[in-house]
Amino acid sequence: MNFEELKEYLDEKAEKYNNAEFIENDPIQIPHRFSLRQDIEIAGFLSATISWGNRKSIIKSAEKMLDIMGNSPYDFVLNYSEKDLQGIKDKSIHRTFNGEDFSYFIKQFNKIYKKNDSLENLFMIEEDSETNFLHPIERFRTQFLETEKHRSHKHVSSPYKNSSSKRIVMFLRWMVRKDKKGVDFGIWKNIDQKYLSIPLDVHTGNISRQLGLISRTQNDWKTVEELDEIVRKLDINDPAKYDFALFGLGVTKELL
Repeated sequence: MNFEELKEYLDEKAEKYNNAEFIENDPIQIPHRFSLRQDIEIAGFLSATISWGNRKSIIKSAEKMLDIMGNSPYDFVLNYSEKDLQGIKDKSIHRTFNGEDFSYFIKQFNKIYKKNDSLENLFMIEEDSETNFLHPIERFRTQFLETEKHRSHKHVSSPYKNSSSKRIVMFLRWMVRKDKKGVDFGIWKNIDQKYLSIPLDVHTGNISRQLGLISRTQNDWKTVEELDEIVRKLDINDPAKYDFALFGLGVTKELL
């Protein structure tokens, strides 16, 4: 395919899969249960954090966290008691993300929301010097995780260590990307969606290679930036929409 054919093909696939039906079987359904911005942010971040493995299992584990928080994440984060946290620490949550990790995240959310009305404040782009979320993600990690070494740090990956940071990049798409399809929230009004990247994992990486979008064999941050280059040529204002195209092609196995 030449560039024009590739763009037409991927635009068509993005349009096909970016619709309300997408929500039904995807972890994004968890934050869609809320209308308060902070509830959406907390439910979204926690759901994205555990988004590896079977999607049904991810959703079930996210529902377990919601249940523990009384289905009011923001209220719980602001008003939990030490007894609440002690009751969480021994619980099984999702694979290697356990009750100790969950309780640590709750405490960190509490600190953040006492100083900020939105997580958006921690991901702001410096528009004159930054072209993607490399530095904002790292700034967020510094503020959210702080300097204390804790086992939970491994659940917030670092692009500075060349991680693709797939789960945070996905969370950012949910919060920042604006369209009228009803999937992504677009509740962060001060960050332009043109800075978004595509969440890169085994599936999106393989599809991207089959289409000739990337040449690197690793699924790391350097490859995220390689993919950035081509999808931003395809649509400079909304590059992350192609996540839906790559996802759809992966699910349908159309390219096999």
